[in-house]
Parts: sequence; structure tokens; C-alpha cells
Amino acid sequence: MSLLKFKAVSEPANSNPNDGAKRKILDFGNGSDVIYIQRFLPLDQSWKWFDYLDKEIPWTRPTIRVFGRSCVQPRDMCYVASPGLPELMYSGYQPHAYSWDDYPSLRDILDAVHKALPGSSFNSLLLNRYKGGNDYVSWHSDDEKLYGPTPEIASVSFGCEREFILKKKPSKTSREKNGEPVGKRLKQNICTDQHSFTLKHGSLLVMRGYTQRDWLHSVPKRAKPETTRINLTFRHVFL
Repeated sequence: MSLLKFKAVSEPANSNPNDGAKRKILDFGNGSDVIYIQRFLPLDQSWKWFDYLDKEIPWTRPTIRVFGRSCVQPRDMCYVASPGLPELMYSGYQPHAYSWDDYPSLRDILDAVHKALPGSSFNSLLLNRYKGGNDYVSWHSDDEKLYGPTPEIASVSFGCEREFILKKKPSKTSREKNGEPVGKRLKQNICTDQHSFTLKHGSLLVMRGYTQRDWLHSVPKRAKPETTRINLTFRHVFL
């Protein structure tokens, strides 16, 4: 596994009034890239939003189905979406879609993300809360059809820093050659196309292009105890 090495990209003056730090881009090739802004939000404002999210959002920890078995999702979640969008369904669970008007501060964070990413238009939000080292999200890609072929996913982090890992999916040729299921190969392989970095409090990470088609990502368990992390992932759902 290697640490992500980003290339700093020069931005025109006043191109992003939100961004007090340099915007960094990692090019994965084949039309996939990641943007990272470590100091996306001011520290004081980030803590105010963290407290708001932690106390005011109607968090739930649903029962989901993974590989045909029912289990409790290892993190809290909430879903917000604009009216008229197709319903979200994942791992056999359909969350209730709250309105942006139910939690007005979420619109403020959405506005900040849109200012940082001109041309983007997010209309849904999946919130996750990790209450300690045993809360995690396993390897997956957000490649559902409702997000389109090249989804842009903007992830804002608050609170405890957690490791975020990206891993290249095995190619179709590689899978056919070995005659093994994808999941089995992912467990057995030590993939050289794997990158890890720590998401900071108040940071913004954006996955674009074919990242969901070609890469998996996860937030693994941590051995030592730690405080709460809240993550907001903004997405665009197509009608």
C-alpha cells in the first residue's frame, strides 16, 4: 500500500473563495481522478457543524443484507434528497429521504461544496457517523445506475480523522484468467494499485470520472479507541 501523492494544481486568483489551502489532484488514469482540499472549511465553523450534525440529524443504524445474510450496518446513517428523485436502495435497505428544508444547515454545506466545484450540481446527500474504531465501511464502489456512468461524489469530513483507502478493481481479463470470484481475489491479492491517506476535519475529497467503475474504497476498522467522525457524501441522482 502506498500513501497518496497528490499534484498541487495552481488555481486562478479568487477562483474558489472557500478554499484556504491548495487544491490537489491525483490522476488515476483511464478517466479517473480524485480532488483533495485539506483545509476546505474553517476550523471553528467545522466544529460548529460537527456539533449540529451530531445532535440534530436523525441518525439510524439499519439492518442490511450482505452476501445473503442480515446484519446491523457498522455505522449510523441518514439520507437527504431533493423531491421527485428515484428512491435509494442499497444492501436490501431503503432509507427514508429527508428534505433539505428539514435541516437548513445542510444547504449551507452544500452551497460551500458547489462554490468549490463550479459546474457541479448535487441533489442528494448520504450522511454517515462512525462512533469509534469498530465502526467502518467495507470495500465497495458507488456505481449504482441512478448516479450515472461517471458519478461525481463529494465527501466532507468532520471530527475524528480516519483512514480512507482506494484499491483498483481486478480487470475482467485477470478475473477470467484465474477463474475466481471478484470478492475472493480482492481478499487474496495484495494489490499494488492501492492508496491510503487520512481525511482531516473540515476536508473535502471528490471522486470523479470512472473512479467508481474502476476503483473500490473503504474506511477500515481502527484498533485503538477514538472519537466520532461524521462524513457527508454529496451526489447527483439522475431522474
